[in-house]
Amino acid sequence: MKPLPYGSGLLGPLDQNVTALRRRVQRLLTAALIATNVIGALVVVGLAALLMPAPGMSGELVRVTAIAVPVYVVSAVVVGTLWGTGGALRTLRWAAEGRRPTDAERTASLRVPLRLTVVQAVLWGVATLVFGGLAALVQPSVVLTELLVVAFAAVVVCAIAYLFGEFALRPYAALALAGTTPPRPVTGGVNLRMLLFWCLGTGVPVAGLVVTAVLAWVRGDVSTTKLAVSVIALGLVVLCFGLLVTVFTARAVVNPITSVQDALGRVRAGDFAVEIPVYDGTELGLLQAGFNGMAAGLAERERLRDLFGRHVGHEVAVEAMRTATELGGTVRTVSVLFVDLVGSTALAA
Repeated sequence: MKPLPYGSGLLGPLDQNVTALRRRVQRLLTAALIATNVIGALVVVGLAALLMPAPGMSGELVRVTAIAVPVYVVSAVVVGTLWGTGGALRTLRWAAEGRRPTDAERTASLRVPLRLTVVQAVLWGVATLVFGGLAALVQPSVVLTELLVVAFAAVVVCAIAYLFGEFALRPYAALALAGTTPPRPVTGGVNLRMLLFWCLGTGVPVAGLVVTAVLAWVRGDVSTTKLAVSVIALGLVVLCFGLLVTVFTARAVVNPITSVQDALGRVRAGDFAVEIPVYDGTELGLLQAGFNGMAAGLAERERLRDLFGRHVGHEVAVEAMRTATELGGTVRTVSVLFVDLVGSTALAA
């Protein structure tokens, strides 16, 4: 089975034209935008129903929330598509024009996933204020819980947006990094990436559990059953969300390593013309670029050995490459035999 150039069949072949690539990435980013906002809305509704202090959400707040959530999700998708996805594709315009990016364009292109995450953070920051304000107008006793729930959903959405954006934009990252070997990671190292994913997938959700326990302790009127339900609900969200972040993180780390592993197998089989796309801005991308440089060096060495062997013989070429080059010479005793054939000049003519 031929290895996938970008680690997934969703990203298409290596030689796809720029129009097909733009449409593919636009569809993926739009689908991710819709999916993340829907997931965030479900998290808000589910946690709001389970974490609200007794007697829970009032009927009026339930009606207001049922109207506000779909309206906001649709608005966030529209604004995110125009602002986030549209802005990302404008940043990547150099690819549509069929030219190499400048250094500034290369850096901006590799930071598009972060830009998409900032867009989602702004949208959900507005959502936090909107839903908190609605709760303050309709049922002030649940304002703090409402803010906590929406902020938690915002973290979920931002984490998924960054991970999927980085995945969907691998072909553009490969085009931006083609023919270059950055001296250092362009988008931060693997350590920073792993720390960020730990904060989003584990740190913040666990902090939500701690805050829930502190709020129950401060209020003092939360029953044991209500507290248990709240902890179980948050625990399930932490487990599911942590698993999702871990899977995406593992794929982000394993896919570049797998591409190098497959290419090493091809080099071992004698294919020195292999070249893998460099689509990661961390040390993993430097590993991919380093492999391409190594493969190019091996191909050049093999070509020189073949040319040298054609002139002096294969055995002499192998011996010359095996031994070290030394200046000077050695003294040997040799015998020379001259043979002259009668009439050889006429025979040769």
